Amino acid sequence: MAIAVSKGYELAREQYAKLGVDTDAAIEKLKNIPVSLHCWQGDDVIGFDHDGPLTGGIQTTGNYPGKATTPEQLLADMDKVLSLCPGAKKLNVHACYAIFEDGEYADRDKLEPKHFKKWVEFAKERNMGIDFNPTFFSHPKVKDGLTLSSPDKATRDFWIEHGKACVRISQYFAEETGVPCVMNIWTGDGYKDIPADRMGPRMRYKESIEAILSEPFDKNLVKPCVESKVFGIGVESFTAGSAEFTLTFAATHDGCLPLMDNGHYHPTEVVSDKIPALLCFFPEIALHITRGVRWDSDHVLLFDDETKEMAKEIVRCDALDRVYMALDYFDASINRISAWTVGFRSWQKALLSALCTPNAMLKKLQDENRLTELMVMQEEIKTMPFGEIWNHYCEVCGVTAGPEWFDEIRKYEDEVLSKR
Repeated sequence: MAIAVSKGYELAREQYAKLGVDTDAAIEKLKNIPVSLHCWQGDDVIGFDHDGPLTGGIQTTGNYPGKATTPEQLLADMDKVLSLCPGAKKLNVHACYAIFEDGEYADRDKLEPKHFKKWVEFAKERNMGIDFNPTFFSHPKVKDGLTLSSPDKATRDFWIEHGKACVRISQYFAEETGVPCVMNIWTGDGYKDIPADRMGPRMRYKESIEAILSEPFDKNLVKPCVESKVFGIGVESFTAGSAEFTLTFAATHDGCLPLMDNGHYHPTEVVSDKIPALLCFFPEIALHITRGVRWDSDHVLLFDDETKEMAKEIVRCDALDRVYMALDYFDASINRISAWTVGFRSWQKALLSALCTPNAMLKKLQDENRLTELMVMQEEIKTMPFGEIWNHYCEVCGVTAGPEWFDEIRKYEDEVLSKR
């Protein structure tokens, strides 16, 4: 069905065209770029396989009412979010969200594809792929805060088997949905205070990841990643999976991708600068996109400067088909459906803004050393009528453009969340 073009969009399209930007083409391109929506925003990273607290150097703050506590509730909440967000989507699932039926239970080292059948059914009905994450936290077999780097072989072996099970499940996801599955390996392994041995834990971690990746898989279907972290609660002085460790591991192990979470670095580091650096060497990379406030606090993603810069670098590098993009934040202090929606829409805005930036013209100014003019043009672009482009994109995708989408969330809270 043809979408009516507003006068505002026509005028905005003309202004962008003067800079060499085809806004229609930008919209058409973006609506087919998948972004993974993470399931763990809906229940504060608890999952369905345990009743204990969230552990492993991460923490959710707040106690807003209406948290999902069953698979049915979580899937319904995600469905509401999907209906409010433009663009193509994937699901991002943690292993602790296995759905057991008829009283069955399997520990994490014994998980099977059948325990994620409902996730596959949900995804296939909505024409989505699924990304996956082994869950190396919130479990009694995390010994002394360690998993894959533990000096205790039995502990390492348990978590290696969990990782292998997740490789098999990732292959199942990809085969069922027809979409490659990004499988991300991250642990909170580390020490609160200064360790006496830094290399030993990292060598054990390296060998454990290698053991996980020895599980057979189709490299065209499963995209294993390793994710770094600078520190976490209780592991302030040392993490086994530092940036240097994970980048070097990915660079020296065929078929393994580096995954950058933009909250997992020092406050003065920016992932927007790291994206083009990694793209010089890696055919593909992955991102977990969040908003760190002073540290890896996983605040809801906003349409802020660094978010825009990250999107710009992906687009400028012509890497929309080389970067796997997934959201990763969790806020229990506000309505969780709104948190999901604001973050997803913010990343969509950032990508659309990047696609509507006259990157070729700006690059030419830089290459010709016309840096004064470059500064002028970069500032002028900031006041372009981007809002009209965004509104039209939402209309093309069949979702509400303005803040009226929040009315749907108010209604959902009154009719569904408040009754939990």
